[in-house]
Amino acid sequence: MNSFINVLLLVVTFPTMLLSVFVGFDLPIDFLNTTGANLLYRFEVFLGLGLVYAIISLRRSVRRWMGVRMTAQTTKFAWNGNISSERKQRVILYTSIESIVLVFLALSYYYVTTQAIFISAVLVFFAIESMLFLLVNVKNNFRVGVTSKAVLVSDREIILIYLAGLRKVSVSQQTVYFDYIQDLQLSFPIDCVQESERSAFFTSLEAQLDPNRVLFQNTTQK
Repeated sequence: MNSFINVLLLVVTFPTMLLSVFVGFDLPIDFLNTTGANLLYRFEVFLGLGLVYAIISLRRSVRRWMGVRMTAQTTKFAWNGNISSERKQRVILYTSIESIVLVFLALSYYYVTTQAIFISAVLVFFAIESMLFLLVNVKNNFRVGVTSKAVLVSDREIILIYLAGLRKVSVSQQTVYFDYIQDLQLSFPIDCVQESERSAFFTSLEAQLDPNRVLFQNTTQK
């Protein structure tokens, strides 16, 4: 999910930067017979692009906060545990990099043209929000939970894996795979679960499923 959101933000970044350069440096736009600084509706276009950034980032933020809030309610899960220290370190690193990139983009837009100030403000806001999310939740709220209906991994990414229709659970190359009917496969990294808790995780997961319908493969040694 988080990777998909980053791709969307990257797609929006290219036309936004292009527009900023044309407007900021007053470059000619031949097919419109005008220049960037005289482009009609440029304010509205910058506003629209800023709203696109805001909507995409807000969707990610809401999912993140909802995810950690759900897994923090440990009594509602058959099993619930913190993510591993290795996973936590990556979450800190990647979230910090994301925030730095957003601030860099914000400063770049504003440096090229002050008319992109709304876009810059949106990017700075969500960069701060990401770091706040990290500071508030990194100690104890990044968790993995198992219920009778799903497995939920909640940190900088939200991974929700439903148990309905599941046919096989297997571990291979540091990844837990969930195979369903009609050749659907979902997965998450095994290091989402602490090594000392993996046995309890798979035991709890098996208890939620019909052993005559779901095959567990290579899970006892992981």
